[in-house]
Amino acid sequence: MVSLMNLHVKEIGQENQETIIFLHGCGLAGWMWDKQVESFKDYHCIVPDLPEHGQSAEMGPFTMKGTADTIIDIIRNKAHGGKAHLVGFSLGAQIIVQILITNPEVVDHALVSGTLVRSIFHTETFLKLLDYLINAYEPMKNTDFFIKANMRTYNMPKSFFNEFKESSCIIKSDSLKRILKENMLFKMPYGLRNTDLPVLVMVGEKDYKILKEFAKDLLNVLPNSEGAVALKVGHLWNLESPKLFNNVLRNWINNMVLPEGVSNL
Repeated sequence: MVSLMNLHVKEIGQENQETIIFLHGCGLAGWMWDKQVESFKDYHCIVPDLPEHGQSAEMGPFTMKGTADTIIDIIRNKAHGGKAHLVGFSLGAQIIVQILITNPEVVDHALVSGTLVRSIFHTETFLKLLDYLINAYEPMKNTDFFIKANMRTYNMPKSFFNEFKESSCIIKSDSLKRILKENMLFKMPYGLRNTDLPVLVMVGEKDYKILKEFAKDLLNVLPNSEGAVALKVGHLWNLESPKLFNNVLRNWINNMVLPEGVSNL
């Protein structure tokens, strides 16, 4: 487990009563939550750069369980009352799912979006294909052409090019392989049916079809969950439409209701 003392963590609003922890996606960093932190000044906001990402690039190795344990440690040491609202996209959402099964007592409400959770039959052929794809991706990941193409895939606004490129370039080759394998091989944890916490499971309307299927898988096992689609946006819709995302998050935390701009999953 990466030490709490070594992980880069941005923390503001310590004087506020309720804590929100924002967990970024694969290959990104805490900067992706800047518009949320700006909007939630009435909350105690904690935004870590996950191991082997951003300003925590030298901290690792990244593992799903180890990172979840580190976030739990942050909650217990920094969050008011030892409990926090958890918000995560993609890799960050997977970490939240891991926390829900191991330490649900540290979670108040959760919002997860774009979560890969379906169990995959890991044949030797599949693992070799995954290695091949990662090895093919790694040499291209820092080129401007590939970064722009990747941003278009995620419907990410062009204004985030510099931040995205910096995050991509800072990740080492070995780190990238480890992170992507942890992401792609993540399975639905056994026992989620016993996790009776309010969880909002979301996807963007323009997100990958398979992620919408994964979202339905989560809804089928989480007894106190609700599913929704953010309309007219893609995978990283907090960047694409921060006003909509902030409205959804605030309504979920306060009232467990959904505002305009979303539909039922």
